[in-house]
Amino acid sequence: MAGNTELLKGSRDKKFSDIVKNVRSYLIIMLGTISCAVAYNCFYDPHSLVVGGFTGLGMIFEKKFGIRVEITNIVLNVPLFLLSLKYIGWEFVGKTLFGVLSLSGALALVPKIALAPSGDILLAALFGGIFDGIGIGLVLYAGGTTGGTDMLAAFIHRFLKSRSIVEIMQVANWLIILLGFSVFGLRSGMYALIALFAITKMSDMIVEGINFARQVYVISDKFQEIADSILEDMNRGVTGINARGMYSRQDKQVLYCVVPTKEIVRLKELVKSIDPKAFVIVSEVREVLGEGFIEDPA
Repeated sequence: MAGNTELLKGSRDKKFSDIVKNVRSYLIIMLGTISCAVAYNCFYDPHSLVVGGFTGLGMIFEKKFGIRVEITNIVLNVPLFLLSLKYIGWEFVGKTLFGVLSLSGALALVPKIALAPSGDILLAALFGGIFDGIGIGLVLYAGGTTGGTDMLAAFIHRFLKSRSIVEIMQVANWLIILLGFSVFGLRSGMYALIALFAITKMSDMIVEGINFARQVYVISDKFQEIADSILEDMNRGVTGINARGMYSRQDKQVLYCVVPTKEIVRLKELVKSIDPKAFVIVSEVREVLGEGFIEDPA
């Protein structure tokens, strides 16, 4: 009886935990779409920067036909949702639907105020790209998309397996940017490319992680002494990897360790104090999950 009670309690706890995670995901998506809306309404639109996506296409339609961007965003996504529901399924479409509606609502509510100085299109491109990249990164981090070319690429990829989703999405965005060239001119189009670069960098940073660290390989005959010092003095984990020197034909232990960037100098000094001849390789790590760093967000 007690065992059944514990199972029931565990099941309730898991359901509650799942609900909290879902609510958190939707809040992150909402925050991301607000950031995207700030980019479009306060930086792109006042300076006629078309950086791709259905929102960029909406800017072109607004310029040519006077149709509001948020309306275009919803109308263009409707047929994609219907097709995606049929061929991909609700699991993919659920958060994307929320993302599209949230973005359209944010575009309607965020006031169109030029935050970059008048005429400073470079500043608008850079900061628009930063806000847009942060927004897209947050939405992707939460497991959703804002629809548009993201969902279009996922749908086309189902029938065009030879090309990746990213490749298809890039082609779609480039076509929209080229269309923007013809409507807003070459100058705006060239600055839009700068914004696109900033978007890519910022969204990658959010999705891949901003917890920069360094991975270190140490090759030394005094591997045990170095490993003990890392474990005890730095309180960091270290792994021994079996290896073989192809010149000496001798078996060796290669030490592998991941530390925060701020601790790398201390680690190198520690190794040097034990074995000045040790061979040390240091390289950058974009994200580290686990004890001593950050917990898995999933």
